[in-house]
Amino acid sequence: MERNRDEWLEAAMAQWEVPLLRTCFLLLRDYALAEDAVQQTFLKAWRGYDGFRGECSEKTWLMRIAVHTCRDVQRGKWQRYVDLSVCMENLPPAIQPFEEADDTLARAVLTLPVKQRQVVVLHHYQGFSVQEAAQMMGISRRAAYDRLTKAQNTLRKALEGWYHDE
Repeated sequence: MERNRDEWLEAAMAQWEVPLLRTCFLLLRDYALAEDAVQQTFLKAWRGYDGFRGECSEKTWLMRIAVHTCRDVQRGKWQRYVDLSVCMENLPPAIQPFEEADDTLARAVLTLPVKQRQVVVLHHYQGFSVQEAAQMMGISRRAAYDRLTKAQNTLRKALEGWYHDE
């Protein structure tokens, strides 16, 4: 028997809420906005459940919706009134605990321009290929690679001395 939409939503929320919340927080830099974006993501997914053809994984589908939802939030006129100062204590809990060094890297990622931050979060934090990240962001693979390269160069300069190559 096929699951109905409500059963699917319950299972999807249990499995994907925390990864979506972490991604939305990293993109929006505000915990309350991230929570709202995750709720909107699940609502949009619930509404579009019958249209999900399974051409990609459920995680990819939900992340794509979340990225577009975050982009919509960032474009909102009221966004300019939101305090975007980042407080790492507000970051949703990780599945595996961060080490002290990871906090420095996360703070550096949060300072990246939003377009670069999106590809870094999807590729390095969520483990999607650059091609998948490009599809989620609605850009070409080449543009995603360019953004990722710029972000990595920016992070390399910002974190000089924090780590050492061996």
